[in-house]
Amino acid sequence: MLSAIIIILLAGYLIGCIHGSNIARLLSGVNLKEVGHGNAGASNATLSLGWKYGALVALIDIGKGAVAIVLLRIYLVNSGSFTDEQTSLLLYLIGAAVILGHNFPIHMKFRGGKGTASLIGIFIALDWKFGLLAVLAFVVASLLTNYLLIGVFLLYILFVVTALLGEPTIWPFIITLALFLIALYLHFENINRIRSGTEPKVTSAFKKKG
Repeated sequence: MLSAIIIILLAGYLIGCIHGSNIARLLSGVNLKEVGHGNAGASNATLSLGWKYGALVALIDIGKGAVAIVLLRIYLVNSGSFTDEQTSLLLYLIGAAVILGHNFPIHMKFRGGKGTASLIGIFIALDWKFGLLAVLAFVVASLLTNYLLIGVFLLYILFVVTALLGEPTIWPFIITLALFLIALYLHFENINRIRSGTEPKVTSAFKKKG
């Protein structure tokens, strides 16, 4: 089991290091780390380059999270060597590793994105019904408040609650709670910008040409 955990963590991290922002940079010539609020994620791509680039980055970052979960689940089910508790733990571990790889990629000097898009893919792949409901809540909260951050935090809270109530052991809850705390840390500047009234609003993204 220990060797499986190590392999899964390493594989997940490397998958997470595959950044949609790198593709956007190849196509646009713009380094997202040097524009906007300096985040290599879909939100900054949308604000800095327009919704088409934002959608491209989001699809790549969502996809890598979903693919990691789906491929691992297929392997675990077909192997028949893991209990339900072990399967649950390993799935959440690879999901966490993907987010950590996205947030702290080695090829970006450990300064990447903030993991929201990857979380969406992971959440939907783990439980598509609750995942889609959580994404809907994320979108609604973001639009109603006009701040993406509010939707992001709601998404993480629902992820934590789902892990607590829907999984057979406490480990998924601990993993998701740790990811939420990391998200709080990474979004500290956004929180300060909301307080000062300088945080970009959701509606500003629609003013950018694609």
